[in-house]
Formats: sequence, C-alpha cells, structure tokens
Amino acid sequence: MLGCQSGMFGNGPVTLSEGLNKLLSEHIPLREGLERLFSLCKTVKEGQGASFADLVQEVKDFASDLDHHSEREENILFRMMEVYLGKNGGPIAVMEYEHEKAHGFINVFLKNVQSSSSEYSDEEKIQNAGLIENAYHTLISHFGKEEQVLYPMAERMFTDEEKEIVKQRVSE
Repeated sequence: MLGCQSGMFGNGPVTLSEGLNKLLSEHIPLREGLERLFSLCKTVKEGQGASFADLVQEVKDFASDLDHHSEREENILFRMMEVYLGKNGGPIAVMEYEHEKAHGFINVFLKNVQSSSSEYSDEEKIQNAGLIENAYHTLISHFGKEEQVLYPMAERMFTDEEKEIVKQRVSE
C-alpha cells in the first residue's frame, strides 16, 4: 500500500540506488581488512610468529578506513533516516551504538599501543588482540544488519531526490 509505513519494512529484494550501493560496496574491503585483523589476532594469541607490530599497523590502517565509512553513514544516511524514524530508539540508535562499541574497542587498542613502550608482554599482546577480536565480531554482525535491513529500508523510504542527495554526499 502506497504511503503505508509498513511498505518501507518490506522483505522483498530491493535494488539499492547508487549512493546506498556505494556505502554497501565499502563493506567489501572493510570485511577483508577485518578478516586480516582476525587472522593476525589469532596468530598473535597462539604465539605463532605474527608480529604484534604488524597487528598494530593493520589496525591503524583499518581504523582510518572505518572512520571514513562510519562518518558518512552517521552524518548523511542516519541523519536522513531520522526524518522518517525519529531520533530516539529504533534502528538508527542501534546502528550508532554498534559504531560506538566497535570504535571503542579499536580506540582502546590504539591508546594502549600508543602509550606503552614498544615491548609488550605476551599477556598485553593477548589482551589487546582480544579488543580487536571484539571489534571484529561487532562489525561483522553490524554490516549484516546494515546490508539486510538498514540499506533496503532507506531505499524503500527515500524519495528519488533524497537518493540523489545521498549519492552526491557520499561521493564527496
């Protein structure tokens, strides 16, 4: 039914507009980066020769890419969806909470490795690798929610003009 809010929550397949598809496509390299981080964490925790310094550098690189993606989701997509969904509770609040949670794990890791000497005990390496594993699990689940629920919801609720705004702003 046209105009019925339940229409924006439909379960049928949806083709994403260009701007939403750009955000979606960014999940591919982010997922690949997460898989590399998870693998490095595992080898660090098992003491199988992975350099903790390699993990630190990979996390720094990944954090920069994640920040760029998250900022555009939060400042563009989420703000535009709030017009329809409100600011309190609901899917946007969940998405923002998960952003904060994942960034929190990464930021604690980065703070720990910035403020410590270059020599880390095995226990410190394992604890810090655990932070990145937590970020991994949070983000893998989060990306799935965005891909299966949030992006299709935005596609269904946005007007053509709003979709064009998303496209222009995420391409800046």
